[in-house]
Order: sequence, then structure tokens, then C-alpha cells
Amino acid sequence: MRTDLKPDEMGSGPFYKLLTSVVVPRPIAWVSTRSADGVDNLAPHSFFTVSCVDPPMIQFTSVGKKDSLRNVSQTREFVVCLANEPMFEKINATGTDFPARISEFSSVGLTAEASSVVAPPRVAESPVALECRLHAAIELGDSTVVIGRVVHAAIEESVFVTDERGNSLPDIRRLAPLARLGRNEWSRMGEILEITRIPYQQWPGHFGDD
Repeated sequence: MRTDLKPDEMGSGPFYKLLTSVVVPRPIAWVSTRSADGVDNLAPHSFFTVSCVDPPMIQFTSVGKKDSLRNVSQTREFVVCLANEPMFEKINATGTDFPARISEFSSVGLTAEASSVVAPPRVAESPVALECRLHAAIELGDSTVVIGRVVHAAIEESVFVTDERGNSLPDIRRLAPLARLGRNEWSRMGEILEITRIPYQQWPGHFGDD
């Protein structure tokens, strides 16, 4: 038996809480921006994913008009840093509603590291930084989807491993990413499952008809 719930009847607030409880786990974009006045901002956004492969683009969603969105709209640049487990408490702290004139970097004790291509700084304590230039900002109701083209990636050498084919890629265990769940719940990496996809030509019952 299922419980049927209608967004229009529940209202946006309660249904938002429901959505964030079932669309889980969600990766976190730790977004660094710089205002037109030169103030550095840092905030976590848990509506975050890859938008495009070629050219490489990523996106985060601003619910409401927050400092991250205002700064990106003004300067057209931002950096997404990996929200990793050692930074758990500081990531949460950067979600505090500091006034726009105050930088979260200094307020929570993080190191602002100069980026290679864009003006907003990187989080020195984070092992991954994706420097972006704004591609599009799409307004959807009370939210804005911010899509950025990745123009530079800076990744700590220590997180790379080489596989049996000689490919060097970041290892999920060394990255130790955090994810958001519902309410005030977060999660870390648990058991990692691996499986390969079966090509259709090898699928049981395939008769070689295409």
C-alpha cells in the first residue's frame, strides 16, 4: 500500500522536505564566488550534478536569491569544490546566513587559495576544485539553475590511483565525499559496489538480430 501525496495540496514547504528526503543521496557543490565588491563567498548547495560532457558543464540550483547566485550573476564566475568528510563541520558552517559583506572563508577558518583561471578562490583544504564560467542561469519558479562551463580543474595528486589499464583517476575512497540526505542528515561513503554493464549482444536470449 502506498501513500498518495499531491504537491498542490501539501504546499511547497512540506513537499520540498518530502523531495529532499527521497531524492537521496545528493552530492554537494561547495560553491565559491566573489561579489562585485570583492567579497569572497562560500556556500554548500545540495542540488548539484553534471550538465554536459562536451563541453564540460556542471550545475547547481539556488533556492531563492542567495549570495552565490547574486555573485555569479554579477561576475559570471564560480568555483565548485569537493565537499569532503574531513571538512564536514566547516561545510555545514558555511551554510550559515552570514551577511553578504562577510566572507565565510575567514569566518569558519578556511584557506582561500587563488584559482588558476577565474577570480573566485578555491578552498585550499578541499582536494578538488572545478573553476567555472557562467553558461546559463535558468529561473524555475522560486529557484535558479546555474550552469557553468568548467574551464579548469585542480585536483590533489594524492587522490589519484592507477588502474590495471594504466588509467589514472581520482579514487572515491581518497576523495571521501559527503552527501546530503533529508532533514539535518548527511552521509559518508559506505560500502562501494562495482558491476559492469552487459552489452545487448551478450544479453541472455539475444539472437543477433541487430
